[in-house]
Amino acid sequence: MMSEVRERMVRSGEVDLCAVEYGDTAHPTIILVHGYPDSKEVWTPVAERLADRFHVVLYDVRGHGRSSVPTPLRGGFRLEKLTDDFLAVADAVSPDRPVHLVGHDWGSVQGWEFATVRRAEGRIASFTSICGPSLDHFGHWIKQRLARPTPRRTAQLLGQGARSWYVYALHTPVLPEWAWRGPLGRRWPKLLARAERLEPGTYPTGSLPHDAAHGAWLYRDNVRPRLRNPRDDAYAHVPVQLITPLGDPFLSPRLYDDLERWAPELRRRTLPTKHWVPRTRPDQLAGWISEFVLAQEGVDTGPPVGTAAIGPARKSRGGRPSTSSARLRAAYAERFAGQLVLVTGAGSGIGRATSFAFAEAGARVIAVDRDAEAASRTVELSRLLGAAAAWAEPVDVSDEQAMDKLAARVATEHGVVDVLVNNAGIGMSGSFLTTSADDWRRVLDVNLWGVIHGCRAFAQQMVDRDQGGHIVNTASAAAYQPSRALPAYSTSKAAVLMLSECLRAELSAHGIGVTAICPGLVNTNITATAHFTGASQSEQERLRAKSSRLYRMRNYPPEKVADAVLDGVLRNAAVVPVTPEARAAHLLARLSPKALRAMARIDPPL
Repeated sequence: MMSEVRERMVRSGEVDLCAVEYGDTAHPTIILVHGYPDSKEVWTPVAERLADRFHVVLYDVRGHGRSSVPTPLRGGFRLEKLTDDFLAVADAVSPDRPVHLVGHDWGSVQGWEFATVRRAEGRIASFTSICGPSLDHFGHWIKQRLARPTPRRTAQLLGQGARSWYVYALHTPVLPEWAWRGPLGRRWPKLLARAERLEPGTYPTGSLPHDAAHGAWLYRDNVRPRLRNPRDDAYAHVPVQLITPLGDPFLSPRLYDDLERWAPELRRRTLPTKHWVPRTRPDQLAGWISEFVLAQEGVDTGPPVGTAAIGPARKSRGGRPSTSSARLRAAYAERFAGQLVLVTGAGSGIGRATSFAFAEAGARVIAVDRDAEAASRTVELSRLLGAAAAWAEPVDVSDEQAMDKLAARVATEHGVVDVLVNNAGIGMSGSFLTTSADDWRRVLDVNLWGVIHGCRAFAQQMVDRDQGGHIVNTASAAAYQPSRALPAYSTSKAAVLMLSECLRAELSAHGIGVTAICPGLVNTNITATAHFTGASQSEQERLRAKSSRLYRMRNYPPEKVADAVLDGVLRNAAVVPVTPEARAAHLLARLSPKALRAMARIDPPL
């Protein structure tokens, strides 16, 4: 239900600030501050998603939107005056309670000022920073690298210097104003839509040319003075949530390497997207902001998203000590917290372990399995492990119509999937001559067509959203290691591997990664349910029991495969052989395929 929008004008010194409010004033207040060259409307999709639980306030920064313009312009946009504006708005909309501050771009640059100056202490309860560093922190970052110019630090300086090209342009006299009020202002909406893959709509507003021309003084009044003489006391007096888009063309993630020094209570997030996150990922932002604000308000929202997986004393999902370092776990939390992840075959084995791994990273998990009870159990445990949310979906992946309905239902109820893991599969062993046509159809329907159905249903949604994503297809070392005992299984997995390579080539243009995971012998229940062609029922049971014993003796846990899945997505790897034997076979397939062919003639130990 759309919240009522209320507008008011707030006086701050010589300017009037236009503010709009959403939601009930009895709820905690969140103030969203826009960046350059935006107006408050950049936040509208996020505000609408927060309004049911919070009192949300947007205001036009001085000189933007419907706020008045300071005179003279020079000196009228200094951070000290912007702090006056923020405090005036905070006092007007929440006179008796501290507010939660969220800033994007220059709104974040301002926010760092508000969150570190003493006169704002006590008026801010938390700060969420998106795409905008503190100018003071940035100044110290530059000085440290100039003082000790190692090759890495020099590369970081040069890299950020190249990204900051627009800052130099905005310092030139007259030219920025002429460009924004002329050709650039007219073309900017289309340029932005193309660069950020935005749907055309009511953003940016018609005030853009004037907003951008006035906003050039944000840079002229503040950047050079603060970078030359950064404050030494710019320590945050509130908890800070940092959200970093990994594809930001203007700011390097390296700018925030030393941020814990300045913000002791820091939570990090990352997103695989570009700069204008309030428009491209409003659902993600609203979820993270909501969770962070409620945590500071003392509302129990369950395990903190993205933190359950971090800590040296934590046990892994199978009860063993974690095989990944705390640093990697933190990287997973930064990358996947709040993202929507769908895993097929999630009722057991690798699928369940993968669901748990994403849950521990704070993702929203959809566990899909044809066994409804097993999927529900995975969901229950995922919630306990720290999933932001989790849902069970009993679906047979070999059923095309069921998968299409699942995709439509997920998009309607939860949004577009960020990470799709096509993991469901069955085992089949036996010679080609004992494998019937029905056997072939059975293994291909699940192992190959299940992957095809998943890719067709969800990849199109990712492409239509045009904000990237990732697909993981579980293949096998059998995909490149021939075996006389696994013709049907190996063929299905080889097809999955090639499908993944083809999809990777096609979808890369849309920012969608595709990874093929190739495990070897992993201790799961696939051997207990595998079909042995040409064998009687009693012989089937004997072979299943014997193969299960062999896999248990190998004892390679599915949790390690799950770690490889998350790492593969993190690195956008094309093919990930997991077990030692899978890696060795992959190397042999490249260097000495003849050796693999000779090994394929050996009878398996069953």
